[in-house]
Amino acid sequence: MILACQNISKSFGTDEIIKNASFHIEENEKAAIVGINGAGKSTLLKIIMQEIDADEGTVTVAKGKTIGYLAQHQEQDSDKTIYEEVLSVKQPVIEMEKRLRAMEDAMNGCDADEMEKLLADYNKLNHEFELQEGYAYKSEVTGVLKGLGFGEEDFDKKMSELSGGQKTRVALGRLLVTKPDIILLDEPTNHLDMNSIAWLETYLMNYKGAVIIVSHDRYFLDRVVTKVIEVFQHRVSVFLGNYSDYAVKKKSAREALLRQYYNQQREIKHQEEVITKLKSFNREKSIKRAESREKMLDKMELLEKPVEIRDDMHLKLTPQIISGNDVLSIEDLSKHFGSLTLFEHVDIEIKRGEHVAIIGDNGTGKTTLLKIINELESMDSGQIRLGSKVEIGYYDQEHHVLHSEKTLFDEISDDYPALTNTQIRNTLAAFLFTGDDVFKKISELSGGERGRVSLAKLMLSNANFLILDEPTNHLDITSKEILEQALNDYEGTVLYVSHDRYFVNQTATRILDLYNKQFYSFAGNYDYYLEKKDVVEQPSGAVQPNSQTTTAGANTDAAESASDSKLSWQQQKEEQALKRKKENRLRKCEDDIAALEDEIAQLNEQMTDPAIATDVAKLQELSKKQTALQKTLEQRYEEWEELSE
Repeated sequence: MILACQNISKSFGTDEIIKNASFHIEENEKAAIVGINGAGKSTLLKIIMQEIDADEGTVTVAKGKTIGYLAQHQEQDSDKTIYEEVLSVKQPVIEMEKRLRAMEDAMNGCDADEMEKLLADYNKLNHEFELQEGYAYKSEVTGVLKGLGFGEEDFDKKMSELSGGQKTRVALGRLLVTKPDIILLDEPTNHLDMNSIAWLETYLMNYKGAVIIVSHDRYFLDRVVTKVIEVFQHRVSVFLGNYSDYAVKKKSAREALLRQYYNQQREIKHQEEVITKLKSFNREKSIKRAESREKMLDKMELLEKPVEIRDDMHLKLTPQIISGNDVLSIEDLSKHFGSLTLFEHVDIEIKRGEHVAIIGDNGTGKTTLLKIINELESMDSGQIRLGSKVEIGYYDQEHHVLHSEKTLFDEISDDYPALTNTQIRNTLAAFLFTGDDVFKKISELSGGERGRVSLAKLMLSNANFLILDEPTNHLDITSKEILEQALNDYEGTVLYVSHDRYFVNQTATRILDLYNKQFYSFAGNYDYYLEKKDVVEQPSGAVQPNSQTTTAGANTDAAESASDSKLSWQQQKEEQALKRKKENRLRKCEDDIAALEDEIAQLNEQMTDPAIATDVAKLQELSKKQTALQKTLEQRYEEWEELSE
């Protein structure tokens, strides 16, 4: 064990953030901390780093182990270049190298005795230099910077000239080159493009140290982590496996807790009915039995009903008008900024009902294409046509469609004056804005909150063609899942830019990859794109860009893949029989659980009977039987969970 947190509690004023949080991290373990925005994830990292004090509890780091931390926001302003900033963490190795060079110079012209001593010192220092990977430190720094998306032409840029996102990438590079025993990363993928995220995944998976990551990037977490630490309603729970494993186990655990809660509620209702009936007899013996049952109820530890945040947010996007089959047609489109060519001779066709995701490296022109379609940016050449009855709803990642001086209520009411106050409040409540929240100014909201307001406005529009620019930015995982479900249920057409691979995988029916100034089309989700994308990177002429050619090829591939994966009639029959068998087992298991719970309830009733309470032998017999039944019940619960999955 390299790190242990024991009974950590933290409040800010009357707001309880974390309560009695305990977990540990093993050497070389990769773990994620997940939870909704504001749950206390970053607070937990800061407590581990001793940047803030816990109200209660202890953090223990194994003796002699180093720890490094990447915060979400970096404010590094120095005269150093990007390369110098990252290289500076190798100063001890650089000093070692200088001493070695000085020793080499001193060897020229020294006598035999001095040479012998100098050689001994040199060999000792050189051995230490090799252990510190001194002969590779420059290539290591270069490799990390390139992996994080910096080209060699960027290495000489001054830190003071960089954007916040670029500074965060440099800070991440410094941390990776430092190689602490424990790395804490707070949203490390926020400012990385897909290629850089993929590089970071591989780096962290092979990292010889422990890593703790706070991230909303589920694809990234699936690839890297083997443990998930969930912060939910101030409590911490630990799940083994990656994010997808956690999601399944979390759902299963919630269902089990929900079952226990409803079983207890049924038991309470039953006992209350029995108590009322006993009291109605108005006899001394029946009243005593009723009082006994009341005492038993008073001692019962009441279970809280498990809640899930997503239950509070209901997002439904329904087009009011159905568009024609041809939604968007782009012909021979080109765009340049000075000598920089973003894309040229682009042809794209989008049909009704398609969910098209645009992916590609940062700065290649993805957002620019959306702005051109929305007439917010001019094109250099080409033609864009919208189909019949197409109405666009645009979601801008900078939320320019919002007015910073307005309140949330006014933002909705001014754009949709026909709505009543109740309708406006209900709409905002669907996006988790309740009570006095509706009178907050847009300027006071966080990035995620502004995103939710923009989505609320989009929901109210008559759009049948949604154009979304990074819709998941600043959204927590729960909000992302809600948006995914809404888009999957949406009957209109969607075109969006996103670097969230999990989101793309869940919602896209076609991928447009902006690569080498062209758009390459893949008919499928992100996993399908990963299978086929190498074709794009073959030598020129191996594949043609633009929608019509590559979509046809991709569709052919998809058809072949579907054909290959078709089950024979016999296999289908066997699978259906197996499915029916499992369903029967599941029903049998549920019946067993109900019968066992009834039997246990009857035993409880017998054991509270005053006539038996004085019979030690009988009580022992009933208690033994109850324990056996309880054990069997637990086994049935486990069997039920396995069958349910």
